[in-house]
Amino acid sequence: MTPFQILIIEDDPDGLQSVKEAIEEAGWAVQTATTGEAGVALFKSNPFDLVLSDLALPDIDGLEVMRRILGTAPDIPFLIMTAYGSVDTSIQAMKEGAYDYITKPLDLDDLQSKVARALETRRLRRKVEQLSDSVKQRYSTRAMVAQAPAMQELVRQIEALADTNATALVRGESGTGKELVARALHVDSRRASGPFVAVNCGAFAETLLESELFGHEKGSFTGASAQHQGAFERADGGTLFLDEIGDAPKPVQVKLLRVIEEREVIRVGGQASFHVDVRLVSASNRDLEALVEEGEFREDLLYRLNVVTVSIPPLRERRDDIRALVDRFLVAATEEHGRYIRSVGQDYYDALQNYDWPGNVRQLRNAVEASVVMARTAELTADALNLPGRKRRAEAPTAFTIPEGMTLDELEREILTQALQRYEGNRTLTAEKLGLSRRTIQRKITEHDLPF
Repeated sequence: MTPFQILIIEDDPDGLQSVKEAIEEAGWAVQTATTGEAGVALFKSNPFDLVLSDLALPDIDGLEVMRRILGTAPDIPFLIMTAYGSVDTSIQAMKEGAYDYITKPLDLDDLQSKVARALETRRLRRKVEQLSDSVKQRYSTRAMVAQAPAMQELVRQIEALADTNATALVRGESGTGKELVARALHVDSRRASGPFVAVNCGAFAETLLESELFGHEKGSFTGASAQHQGAFERADGGTLFLDEIGDAPKPVQVKLLRVIEEREVIRVGGQASFHVDVRLVSASNRDLEALVEEGEFREDLLYRLNVVTVSIPPLRERRDDIRALVDRFLVAATEEHGRYIRSVGQDYYDALQNYDWPGNVRQLRNAVEASVVMARTAELTADALNLPGRKRRAEAPTAFTIPEGMTLDELEREILTQALQRYEGNRTLTAEKLGLSRRTIQRKITEHDLPF
């Protein structure tokens, strides 16, 4: 591992030698300068992790050296060495950005200790920067596949919306990547350094969802053995993503409305409210307006959530993106599973390009991964794909014959069952394909007691 690089700026030969030896004894690499100007020039031409400078130098003083260095590299720890009588100046240096100061005559053990703490701070800062860069590379709009015009328009919307605090509602079918859009809105915004917290409102029972969103006090209910911070509290200063908001129970909707309006949260079982600074992004693959008409979703809450709408096109409407997505998923799958794929046949791409993808991008990713895992040779062809109800758009429809003795009611049930299976339970897409309203599909599912 490459040792930390430290720049020492000191004009006293004896002092410079003793500090240099103490630094090298601790295992760190050292370069030195005897004037402020020389130190600044050396810093500009070399990568350093820490600067240790005397306050009194023969040309410019340590404060001016610090200002010039931190002006170009504000995250570099800068330590000032100073005589005891100049402590006030050293404190001023810390106010201007110095990490710490060390008084002369130097205690070399204290010097090593302070340098070690400063370098650990430097290491942690670098780690945070790397993680931040990794998150941006993964979730920013720049990482999105957007060759299709519909996706290019979506990217433009996200970029325009990201750097605002506007509450956003992300709409799209299951598997289109609603959480990825929410994350892009976060990492491309001024809140990127804050937390991103995601909650699936359909994954919790009512009481547990209240606790997950708003937190609870110790003893507020059976099993509440300690105070719990809710998602709003954990997301303070960042972004809260509420997925499947249409599944939130009515009592939770009422509390959500209050938090959105007042920007204050009361934990379950608590009395005091506290302020939260949260950018709210919600998502649903359900028709929220239809839920309002049915009395299942509060209209006033919908207005609050739907300040700005971002609609994600289904994969079948952005076929220009499929090949690029497939290549990305192939790379990820081969790396994750240690598989070698020498070539990919055109028929493989054609089969994926011509499929309707009721499960959208999520289904595409799973199909590509499965084909890599199950591949028998190093060449991928269409035969490696196993897609439910697969058909090519160019295929001619086959003749349909009603089985002998089947009633109209039984026929309707069978058609609904097969359509829902083909589109993986997606009611909106099933309704679209059958030429029915989503409400009719829901009613028919109930009438026939279908497991969807």
